[in-house]
Amino acid sequence: MASRATVVNRTRGAAELLRERFARHELLTYASAIAFQVLKSLVPLTLLGLALLGAVGRRDVWTNHIAPALKSRLDPAVFHAIDHAVQKIFASSSVGLIILSSLLTVWFVSGGVRAVMGAINRIYEANDERPLWVRWPLSFGLAFCLVAGIVGAALLVEAVPKQSGALEILLFLVRWIGALAALVAVTGVLVRLAPARHRPKRWASAGAVLVIATWLVTSFAFRWYVSTFANFKTAVGQLTVFIVLMAYAYASSIVLLVGIEIDELLREDASSRERGILDVLFGLGR
Repeated sequence: MASRATVVNRTRGAAELLRERFARHELLTYASAIAFQVLKSLVPLTLLGLALLGAVGRRDVWTNHIAPALKSRLDPAVFHAIDHAVQKIFASSSVGLIILSSLLTVWFVSGGVRAVMGAINRIYEANDERPLWVRWPLSFGLAFCLVAGIVGAALLVEAVPKQSGALEILLFLVRWIGALAALVAVTGVLVRLAPARHRPKRWASAGAVLVIATWLVTSFAFRWYVSTFANFKTAVGQLTVFIVLMAYAYASSIVLLVGIEIDELLREDASSRERGILDVLFGLGR
């Protein structure tokens, strides 16, 4: 059994290895670019989500769950303005609104996908020689997959009607397993198809699982902050929440790139005799 000093040294070595790779590949710069695109996408994505809730007849998700949580943390005037806007969205033509918000969301998300392309190519140390007419359509296709996966997972968790008794326990498991499967699938597609040099499916799948697991922890931490400490009623509180939202987008982008970087280190461990992350962490290098 490894001693405490050994564990500390190996953890420190792994952190140093990741820090060196991050610096070499300039991943914090790419994370900033991805986070900026994510923040831009939130407005049309929220519009799309509300339009879909109205289309499937689940306005109660807003009325009974989202609105009460916001009402207790917002000034009455601010809450009524937001609630009025949401009710206007519910009252509008769902088809036209869904099409418009979908197009806007895919457009903004495609910018983030191209930033992810550049980051993964740096991680893989591959030159992207694909022409513009290949990269742009690919980014839009991947953006469509991402939006479909994220919106589908959210609707599966929130919009599927709740039941009672043992059936609700079964549906709860089905909803969350289905949502996680959708997120892992779209992340795996992104990790596999975005770079100029593709990786085998098993490594893309491993990276997707790692990214989603870490991202879920980050998301629950953000949700805990918003539901426990966030105060939208003061100017300082509103500014703090906005800063925390930017930090969450930035942290989520870093989580994505860390997962892909570790995935690449594990692949290198499996395909070479050089000292890699398994050797640093567990002494399992070849």
